[in-house]
Amino acid sequence: MTLREMTIDDLEQVTAIEKKIFSDPWSKEGFLSFLIKDYAMFLVVEEKGAVLGYCGMLIMQEEGDITNIAVHPGRRKEGIGRFMLEGLLRIAGDYGVNTIHLEVRQGNLPAKRLYDRCGFIQDGLRRNYYSDPTENAVLMTWVRPAPAAANGEGTGTNDVISEP
Repeated sequence: MTLREMTIDDLEQVTAIEKKIFSDPWSKEGFLSFLIKDYAMFLVVEEKGAVLGYCGMLIMQEEGDITNIAVHPGRRKEGIGRFMLEGLLRIAGDYGVNTIHLEVRQGNLPAKRLYDRCGFIQDGLRRNYYSDPTENAVLMTWVRPAPAAANGEGTGTNDVISEP
């Protein structure tokens, strides 16, 4: 598996996954409109030419806002989501991003568990944010851990990203 930047050539596979997962999916044009922005970062996990998952983040100075994160329904529970999210957090650091926000459906327990495991903290609620069906959005935030003390030891949180 490889984590890399999303390209225009990925959009057919990405939108096919998007339509399988979300009740209000983004269109190919919607993804394209963000791919051309300097302040957007979209990644895919690929294996043998097949897109297994994707994620996107908008960057505003030292903060990021995750727009979407998705794994192909047939490839869930393989660690792909965590691999992708940890990669996104690491790469965001290369851009100077220290705080990342996201919204997740209140009832999306697998996604909430993933975000918890990756260090996101619930810090708000938007009532009736989602439609089809109507559901609250849980607001979550991740803050990059402070550098380790002068003893040279890493925090272990985002030091290494490996294939699941």
